[in-house]
Amino acid sequence: MRRDYPLILMTLPVIGLLVVFAYIPIAGNVIAFQFFSPYAGDGFFSSMANSAWVGLEHFQTMVNDRYFWGAVENTLVFSALQLLFFFPIPIGLAILINSILHNKVRAWAQAVLYLPHFFSWVLVITVFQQIFGGAGLIAQIMRDNDWGNGFDLMTDPGFFKWLITFQVIWKDAGWGIIVFLAALSMVNQELYESAAVDGANRWRRIWHITLPALRPVIALLLVLQVGNMLTVGMEQFLIQRTAVGVGASEVLDTYVWDRGIANHQFSYAAAVGIVKGIFSLALVLAANRVAHAMGEQGVYKKQ
Repeated sequence: MRRDYPLILMTLPVIGLLVVFAYIPIAGNVIAFQFFSPYAGDGFFSSMANSAWVGLEHFQTMVNDRYFWGAVENTLVFSALQLLFFFPIPIGLAILINSILHNKVRAWAQAVLYLPHFFSWVLVITVFQQIFGGAGLIAQIMRDNDWGNGFDLMTDPGFFKWLITFQVIWKDAGWGIIVFLAALSMVNQELYESAAVDGANRWRRIWHITLPALRPVIALLLVLQVGNMLTVGMEQFLIQRTAVGVGASEVLDTYVWDRGIANHQFSYAAAVGIVKGIFSLALVLAANRVAHAMGEQGVYKKQ
């Protein structure tokens, strides 16, 4: 405490935000075991105290709801595709940028790759619509050259999972390289020089120096990514669900929003949120054990 008190003081505002907006609201999960009505009292806690208890009824409804299982299936599919295609791309981009020797070119590449992260999902989807939509650039070129008619990837339910993955890659891959570039900046450049003198080509230097330096960071972010598999976002899906249909775009986040906010089933939505949280925690712990088995620290250090 005496040694690290400046760092502890710096974290106090963040801890305060977590307590207010993350831990105190956990007490509200009790409504998952009630038939909660916001009109049962004056204010949330009064309404919670006056709401009837229903036990595990909402959990039983959830297990028997085929739409819930459809949302789970879609969530896992989207998460698997993002884990398979999105996760490796920031690593490759970080290695590529790190290999650029000219500082101005490197700074320009970083700025171009970072920029889409600051776009809203509305703007991102609009850009994709202007390129891949029925009235977009590709469709217009095909019509002008009599190459066919009816090209529209933005309303194709079968292609939607790939569309979502491409949108996430374009928007956030550049932002994801920041952590990997920070790790690469700590690598001793003399290792690369020594390897080059010993005859190691570029690929050998990447395999034996760069990737081992990134391995602890990759393991940590992979554990967090696995633990976040049940959270694939909501705004991106809500905006596009009308175009492709609920069956193709419903994930757990939109399912909770639809039941809890749109249909005022607050208790049922809270029950789904609890189940999602429990399984997410289990995924984090399981992925962390795998990281320990591989000799990495993961989210927390094995004692």
